[in-house]
Amino acid sequence: GMQMFLYVTLVGSEFFLLAAMAYDRYMAICHPLRYPVLMTHRVCLFLASGCWLLGSVDGFMLTPITMTFPFCGSREIHHFFFEVPAVMVLSCSDTSLYETLMYLCCVLMLLIPVMIISSSYLLILLTIHRMNSAEGRKKAFATCSSHLTVVILFYGAAIYTYMLPSSYHTPEKDMMVSVFYTILTPVLNPLIYSLRNKDVMGALKKMLTVRIVL
Repeated sequence: GMQMFLYVTLVGSEFFLLAAMAYDRYMAICHPLRYPVLMTHRVCLFLASGCWLLGSVDGFMLTPITMTFPFCGSREIHHFFFEVPAVMVLSCSDTSLYETLMYLCCVLMLLIPVMIISSSYLLILLTIHRMNSAEGRKKAFATCSSHLTVVILFYGAAIYTYMLPSSYHTPEKDMMVSVFYTILTPVLNPLIYSLRNKDVMGALKKMLTVRIVL
């Protein structure tokens, strides 16, 4: 139950964190001069806390309900961890109503962040289109491309897992898709975000040079 709660909370928080990051990029590109005033440390802390709070609400909703269902026969799941859909397969009671409610909950959790991300990038594209500087456009696209890569990987896998009918699912497919948003995305985050920073790249090159010399 604790593993399921932590998993649902982390995944739910990631949905909203990606939306908050899209809003941050909108402010940085569309309002660069006012960015330090609008996106203060307090505002960033408020956004991050709100994302974790919404993710925790999702965990508190889904985990207790899932754990109350009776489980008959085998207790072995064909998955890497206790994900809600994988556990529900073992239940010997009718879970169709709960699955419908979980679907609606996931649609809501996906719809709100997707609307924020879509509107943010629409305004960003309009701003980039009006830019006269080719260097400015290049920097803006570089800033957005890393975030969009993570959004596509994470949201694509989540939509498959929680929104497609069960007839489209097999244990093998579910395990493979889960790798995208539980392993691949966290592993790619440092590469996608940090290695685009010139200071980080400089420090990495310096460290590798020292090791080669040694």
